[in-house]
Amino acid sequence: MEFYTLEESMDICLGKKGTPHRDQFETELAAEIEAWRIGQAVREQRKKQNLTQKQLGEKVGVGEAQISKIENGHASTLALINRVFRALGATSGSLDFGKLGKVALW
Repeated sequence: MEFYTLEESMDICLGKKGTPHRDQFETELAAEIEAWRIGQAVREQRKKQNLTQKQLGEKVGVGEAQISKIENGHASTLALINRVFRALGATSGSLDFGKLGKVALW
């Protein structure tokens, strides 16, 4: 049985670093990780304020399911994330998208 490092496995499955397929994979992975981090921050702040997903959704003007999606890292619009952060009392905010740059939420 032959063993491969993670990097070797990725080279085999996705191509070497710098190839279009590998670059696309890594870009999409970074975006998913960022969405997950945002979701975790929302969940943490909501729980610190003893709010349910339903209560936060009411403050924002969306349903409980939408808050759940955000907290689980599923895609949402910047406008909605902005409203969620404001509803949680954030006083300033920006998102860092790495190579794409930072986006000021307000």
